[in-house]
Amino acid sequence: MGKKVVLIGGSAGSIHALIEILPLLKVDLMLSIVIILHRKAHPESTLSMLLNAYSELPVIEVTDKMLLESGKIYLAPADYHLLFEPDSYMSLDVSEKVNFSRPSIDVAFYSAAQVFGENAIGVLLSGANSDGVEGLSYITQYGGSICVQDPNTAEVDFMPKQALKQLDVDMVLSPSDIADYINALNSKL
Repeated sequence: MGKKVVLIGGSAGSIHALIEILPLLKVDLMLSIVIILHRKAHPESTLSMLLNAYSELPVIEVTDKMLLESGKIYLAPADYHLLFEPDSYMSLDVSEKVNFSRPSIDVAFYSAAQVFGENAIGVLLSGANSDGVEGLSYITQYGGSICVQDPNTAEVDFMPKQALKQLDVDMVLSPSDIADYINALNSKL
């Protein structure tokens, strides 16, 4: 499958990083971006509205069986694991929490790695646990590339530090450099 997908996982402190990244993304991106954040389920969640305020690209909260399209940013909903299907659809799953989280970054990264292989790019942001580290490992095993937020720029550095301790990471970047990296991927399409 030739579709490039950038998966951005984060937990505590990652919204600040996203608020730095999103305004810098080019409006003509020909890849898909999927954001998986640890967040509590709330009937009146405004996270997608908040992220839309900082993004020229549409930020859409995923619903079950939603088609993954280029030029859009997708947000995993609270209290569901996000899975990818070979036909470019996304599905939601309510199986048990992984690393005390649903959505789990590891689950989404692993699913994307299986479906998109070398076209999966994993980015791990600020956070207070190690969810996402195993998922990044899967992405590399399937030929994709991985990037971690520079722990010195992370509000909570535990998650990126765990990735750096356990994996051979392709890049360690500040939020603005992550945006530049994503924009540069577009020029290679």
